Amino acid sequence: MVDDILKDLDGGIAKAIDSLKRELAKVRTGRANLALLDGVRVDYYGTPSPLNQVASVSTPDARLIVIKPWEKKLCPAIEDAIRRSELGVNPSSDGELVRIPIPALTEERRRDLTKVVKRMGEDARVAIRNQRREANEMLKEYQAAGDITEDDQSNGQKKVQASIDKGIEKVDEIVGKKEAEIMEV
Repeated sequence: MVDDILKDLDGGIAKAIDSLKRELAKVRTGRANLALLDGVRVDYYGTPSPLNQVASVSTPDARLIVIKPWEKKLCPAIEDAIRRSELGVNPSSDGELVRIPIPALTEERRRDLTKVVKRMGEDARVAIRNQRREANEMLKEYQAAGDITEDDQSNGQKKVQASIDKGIEKVDEIVGKKEAEIMEV
């Protein structure tokens, strides 16, 4: 039973870390990053579709994203979708391609983005701590019901704490890398 709780805990920690990685990928770093466009939905014949399903997206250099729609008439819809997404970029189209120049970040903007990254990291830490609370409550319930011994509960709580510490350490590592990437000029 303790092993099942630990397995669920590790799964929850992994989900929190994956969610953090997805959110951090959307934070602009001054470099062209295709993950920046992951949340953009284009109106494709009345259906909001992910951008990568209606066009090919590439980064020919570090400061430019190029989008080539599979149908030329989608260029205005793609431009509009990117503007509505509030990414802080200004797409331009020549009728065949949509180009998104990625402007260099100012020092002030870099500091603001590091604050956003720290907040995202703290949200992930809170999610992981909630996993700890749930796992410890389950251990207490099993012990109260007589399904596990008091020693099993104590050992289980130590294993839960070790897993939580590893998860929070991983979050700190990911956030630190992203902050360094943002502050890099």
